Amino acid sequence: MSDSRIIELEIKVAYQDDLLQTLNDVVSDQQRQLIRLEEMCRLLGQRIKNISESSGINQGSEQPPHY
Repeated sequence: MSDSRIIELEIKVAYQDDLLQTLNDVVSDQQRQLIRLEEMCRLLGQRIKNISESSGINQGSEQPPHY
């Protein structure tokens, strides 16, 4: 194998390593964001449940006014 071919392959590997690290960073950021969003949804659901319980609203037995 010629030196130029080896250098070319080393350059390609270096670019692939950089791309892989960049993609890994993006996936890690998305995972952290997903965890935050899931926690926010859980807290909002709990808040809705608490408001519903404190106001005495039973959504299962009450029909909307347009019925």
